[in-house]
Amino acid sequence: MSKGNTTKITDELYAYMLAHNPPLDEHQRGLVVTTEEKFPDVAGMQSAAEQGPILAFLVRLTGAKHVVEVGTFTGFSALSMAQALPADGTLIACDVSEEWTAYGRRAWEAAGVADRIDLRLAPALDTLRAMPTEPHIDMAYLDADKQNQVAYWEELVPRMRQGGLIVTDNTLFHGGVLSEDPSPSEAGVQAFNDHVTADDRMESVLLAISDGLTLSRKR
Repeated sequence: MSKGNTTKITDELYAYMLAHNPPLDEHQRGLVVTTEEKFPDVAGMQSAAEQGPILAFLVRLTGAKHVVEVGTFTGFSALSMAQALPADGTLIACDVSEEWTAYGRRAWEAAGVADRIDLRLAPALDTLRAMPTEPHIDMAYLDADKQNQVAYWEELVPRMRQGGLIVTDNTLFHGGVLSEDPSPSEAGVQAFNDHVTADDRMESVLLAISDGLTLSRKR
């Protein structure tokens, strides 16, 4: 089967796309730059610049008030989603690094949304399992260690309200989903994608956005 879109995303075309999307504000831009300067070796863990507006758009589109993020890093995605939440909305951010999230805390405070973000520094599976078991989550963003993706999914899905949305990043994993001799992370993403495709509780689409973005809606 031939692919329907043969547009090659050059640097110039990528810049054009960003210019025609909602711009990052000073707090978002500052956090992106700080992350690249402070953590150049792992800055690729930060959600892509175009994903901030996408996540904010999805928060508003779903009318989300209760959001869960698995994998916060330096806080760019949490900031983008929290800014789109209503004043009484809450985002539970799961991470294990005090060092990385400290930069996020400062940006959230400066942007005036720190009161909407509940950062929980602990293994994400522990945090998820401690949450109420009834469906109550409006939207979740899954962007953490790939070996545990299926386990995170299995904790999130029962807790999603009907119509709730799970957004999963890196579901193409730099092309590693096609690897015949996968690394542990590549194998984790391969297993996750197969698991999601077979899960009748959700309807899912995998989009070629950034490094692959899967949107999954609770039936």
